[in-house]
Amino acid sequence: MCAHLGGNFSKLWAASAVSNLGDGVTMAAGPLLVASITTAPAAVAGAAFAQQLPWLLFALVSGAFVDRLDRRRLIVAVNLCRGLALAVLAFAVVLSAVSVPVVYVVFFLLGTGETLVDTAAGALLPAIVPASGLARANARLYATFTIGNQFVAKPLGAWLFGVSAAAPFGFDAVTFLLAALLVARIRVAPAPAPARSSLREEVAEGLRWLWRHRLLRTLAMSMGIGNVAFGAAFAVFVLYCRARLGLSAVGFGFLLTAFAVGGLVGTALVERLTRLVGASVLLRVGLFVEAATHAVLGFTTSGLVASAVLVGFGAHAMVWGITVVSLRQRVVPAHLLGRVGGVYSLLDLGGAALGTLLGGLLASMWGLAAPLRCAAAVMLVVALLAWRPLRGAATREAVAGSGVPGRP
Repeated sequence: MCAHLGGNFSKLWAASAVSNLGDGVTMAAGPLLVASITTAPAAVAGAAFAQQLPWLLFALVSGAFVDRLDRRRLIVAVNLCRGLALAVLAFAVVLSAVSVPVVYVVFFLLGTGETLVDTAAGALLPAIVPASGLARANARLYATFTIGNQFVAKPLGAWLFGVSAAAPFGFDAVTFLLAALLVARIRVAPAPAPARSSLREEVAEGLRWLWRHRLLRTLAMSMGIGNVAFGAAFAVFVLYCRARLGLSAVGFGFLLTAFAVGGLVGTALVERLTRLVGASVLLRVGLFVEAATHAVLGFTTSGLVASAVLVGFGAHAMVWGITVVSLRQRVVPAHLLGRVGGVYSLLDLGGAALGTLLGGLLASMWGLAAPLRCAAAVMLVVALLAWRPLRGAATREAVAGSGVPGRP
């Protein structure tokens, strides 16, 4: 299926599939483990926050290290460390020595490793896949994540925890070991060592380059604001489903599955849609799709309408994400891929975290539909402001794909 993308990509793809399966298992089992230690809601939520916090703290610095170091070796070393951390957690569970602080420390280490590995993998891909195959390669990676992490891993993690509380974490440790071995077999010419300066100067260089590139700056700002809107819209989604749509817990789970199904559809269609209408149209129309999604959800009281909208939104999210990351990998110079990717990651997760706080505040003041309606208005403004700057996306992509370096 991916033979024409090369054997190196096959190894990276397999490593991504294995590690994402393990990540999903731990994401499902982690809250169950904390809940078995304490019933305090804040303590249970803290486990997820401990794994997200490193993105806010280290995304920019991790991007600089990705550009400093050999990316393949970095992925191998960090995956081995993450596997070791999970093995320690599994043994602590077996020995009945686990506590909430231990879980927090391990999850913080996992999140820190994730900032390095995810950024390094995105920067490594253009070195092992031709420019013409980047969209196809990213679609494979996104689809694998959706299937493994969202469909398979969550029930598997809960089942493994039921068998033994230590089993999911031991399983994830093994997946990191396998992923490290697969990436270690990738053969890629080492990149020339960049001139060293201070970390602050290197981070600033990446920020300056991104700010001067009008297209990527527009995409970054649109994504950052879009994730604030998304985080606000879905901060109280479970309460919205119950009180406004009248759905049970099963119905809520169905809506989440509808989003994932849409994501699979998006990964299957992204190449065809790009050939048919071009990247520029996909990016510009996608912002209006996002605004329309929030608006419909903000005014409907039908679970069927909501599920249909979420299938479409899931497809849009994958198409937009794959288009943006493929474009970025083509345009950004190789020695800056880590730092620019780090900025995008900071805007992605930082925006979502800020939006979550805003969403809870809006819902408490004006009702459960208020965050969705506000998100719709914000995204409509973003779509209108970004319409003209995104018009040249297809041209820039073609220039980058021809091997001409992207310039601010």
